[in-house]
Amino acid sequence: MNETMERNYAKYSRGLKKALLNTAMMLFTFSCIFPLVWIGYSSLKTQPEFSNSILKLPEKLQFGNYVEAIKLTNMLQLSWNSARVTLLSVILIVLIAFVTGYMVARLQFKGKKLMVFYYLFGMLVPIHALLVPVYLLFKQSGLADQWFTLIIPYVAFNLSLPILLVTSYIVAIPKEIEEAAAIDGLSFSGAMWKIILPMAVPVLTTVAILQFFACWNEFSFALVLLKDEAMRTVPLGMSFFKSQHSTNYPQLMAGMVLSMLPVTVIYFAFSSRIIAGVMAGAVKG
Repeated sequence: MNETMERNYAKYSRGLKKALLNTAMMLFTFSCIFPLVWIGYSSLKTQPEFSNSILKLPEKLQFGNYVEAIKLTNMLQLSWNSARVTLLSVILIVLIAFVTGYMVARLQFKGKKLMVFYYLFGMLVPIHALLVPVYLLFKQSGLADQWFTLIIPYVAFNLSLPILLVTSYIVAIPKEIEEAAAIDGLSFSGAMWKIILPMAVPVLTTVAILQFFACWNEFSFALVLLKDEAMRTVPLGMSFFKSQHSTNYPQLMAGMVLSMLPVTVIYFAFSSRIIAGVMAGAVKG
């Protein structure tokens, strides 16, 4: 009898713990999703509707808010600026991370440990602590307010994690593959580009997508280094929209939806690639 009661109690305790855990996870998920949903339907309200109730659904969908947001923020120009800077930065980050990661994984040279420590240290330094010296350096050298201005800090400050990811991935690839290729007459660089590069596509894809998010959403460097309105990126342009037109919240939220749209589309399009790359790296590591 006592054993039966203990088993029932243990079963009840496990069920209660699972229920509490599921409830907590559902509340956490709701707290993450609801703000996005709220921004979405609030962008379709009129200003009086939003002022009367910020949670109420719109009585009539106002798609004109998106048209006004595009006009007020010059969204097309902002998107072009962000896309140009982000794509070029991501390409450079992926190339540099692959070459550097391969060198670190396969070569033995003096100062290798120091270089690895240098990249690790780069992940510990907060970006905001370097904004002032970076601003002074760019201002004095004439690099500020150029179309390529943001590419330099984006690449420099986003290399640490990609290099470490690529290095750990390539270390797990057997060296015998390259040794066999060398016997067939393939050079060191040939093995890197023709053999290892195709095998490293999962981790490189993951790096590219994650760095796309980081560069597209970056705000601090854009705020400090860009003064010319024609060079502003989407996050920077949206901040000025808020300060100038803060009374019309539906239009502001329409602009926020437009700014999040490219990142959202890319995330859902490549989410399986991100998971596959992370899992591949975890299994190989």
